[in-house]
Amino acid sequence: MAEVGRLAGVSQVTVSRALSSPDKVSPETLQRIRQAIAQTGFVPNAVAGALASNRSNLIGALVPSVTNVVYASMLHAFSEIMWQHGYQIMLSETGFDPEREEKAVATHLSRRPDAMLLTGIHHSAGSRRMLVNAGIPVVEVWDMSDTPIDCCVGFSHAAAGEAAAAFAVKAGYVRAATITAGDERAMRRQLAFARHFERLTGQRVQRVDFSVSATLGLGRDGLQRLLTDGLPKGAVIFCSSDQFAQGVLIEAGARGLKVPQDVAVIGFGDQEFAAMTEPGLTSLRIDRQVLGQVAANALIDRFRSGAVGQAVHDIGFEIVRRQSA
Repeated sequence: MAEVGRLAGVSQVTVSRALSSPDKVSPETLQRIRQAIAQTGFVPNAVAGALASNRSNLIGALVPSVTNVVYASMLHAFSEIMWQHGYQIMLSETGFDPEREEKAVATHLSRRPDAMLLTGIHHSAGSRRMLVNAGIPVVEVWDMSDTPIDCCVGFSHAAAGEAAAAFAVKAGYVRAATITAGDERAMRRQLAFARHFERLTGQRVQRVDFSVSATLGLGRDGLQRLLTDGLPKGAVIFCSSDQFAQGVLIEAGARGLKVPQDVAVIGFGDQEFAAMTEPGLTSLRIDRQVLGQVAANALIDRFRSGAVGQAVHDIGFEIVRRQSA
């Protein structure tokens, strides 16, 4: 600021005032200061400003994967609304690792964000303690809880699994299997699907579980394992993601199996490619844009009122029926 002041012919105090309260500086002086800032490439110290004003205009966001379109599309809708209200997003990838998430929470809070967005409702004790003590708004997404840290926006994963099972039975399937990734929420859907399907049909649900995130290759491998384990003809496979489901479709085609006659497939997420696979993929759809918008608006309302309004926002889900099941 001293260098900017020298170039503009004003004191460092005037530069500081122009940055924090431009309406208190004459238009001519403000113009000279802005020209000096442009000339030097000076960037104000936002951390120092946040200490003084108790606002950083930053929102910390933690997601399992920045490349997964499921989270990316939700974040896009979220960030658009926050940007319109003058906020920038500070993003970190956590995988599905509570320890990694705890370190990210500590790092983000050290930057003094005005609020935090977290994926899921299950966090380490250390993460919860830091977030509660921070005293800032927190929105947890992709899940629901009666006891959120602040507020949550999502849907019931158990209800989604049960709905998929009920859909399969109503469609006439009497045998089923699951392919599930190493994600706590995915495992809740799998368990609910299996229990409800077995309750309705009396038939055991075969399962293949992976400890890592979904890929097309693992989807193909999952079908191979199920067939080796004696998957009966005409069974329906409930996959924890559309990536797995697409892998199953590819492997079925490579083996000359007809879908849905020989094997039927249900995915989760209804990603853009789901309607374009051959055959079209039946999938559980979560409106990711609505999820991001509701999460953003919940934080904006929190900023305005200073208190938690609606603590739990259930955006629901729907089953999009296509040719794969």
